[in-house]
Amino acid sequence: MADPIKNKKYLKILASAHDLFWKHGFRRVSVEEICKQAEVSKMTYYRFFPNKIELAKAVFDQLVEDGTEKFRTVFREDTTSAEKIRKMIVLKTDATNNISREFLNDFYNDRELGLKDYIEEKTRNSWNEILKDFRHAQEKGWFRSDMKPEFLFYFSQKVGEMLSDEKLLSLYESPHDLIIEMTNFFSYGISPKRE
Repeated sequence: MADPIKNKKYLKILASAHDLFWKHGFRRVSVEEICKQAEVSKMTYYRFFPNKIELAKAVFDQLVEDGTEKFRTVFREDTTSAEKIRKMIVLKTDATNNISREFLNDFYNDRELGLKDYIEEKTRNSWNEILKDFRHAQEKGWFRSDMKPEFLFYFSQKVGEMLSDEKLLSLYESPHDLIIEMTNFFSYGISPKRE
């Protein structure tokens, strides 16, 4: 089979699954709904994905790869640390827009599906790469030199736990609003100290 990543039907399935999972979570979305939105047959779907779990992993992989590349682009820009932080917040805002509680629960909390473990491992691998970028940014003076970049990884894991806290979620209109609140709160603490 040709490279599925370049196949238009494969990409339509990924995009449709992303949209549906984002709005309704993983459990509530059927393969039939994904195929209908992607305008492909179930036979075409199963040529690319043996089951819905593998599709969810592919969607998550794409999100991680796209997000990592966008963050790296921001890191490489010749701008101030304040501008880098602003752009990172915009990226986070765009990436989490309209995220549902069902998505957060299905992907980050439900061990039965096997997605939580997969996401934790993929996130850990991605963060190892991002940590290199943070160290480079520290060397350039864009972020505080006294900050331990590993703290960022630890903090990101705790954010996942916080997103499943119903009491905390109830303070916000949507999970997206909570994510942006946490991002703003955290991001402005990584800029260089001003004298």
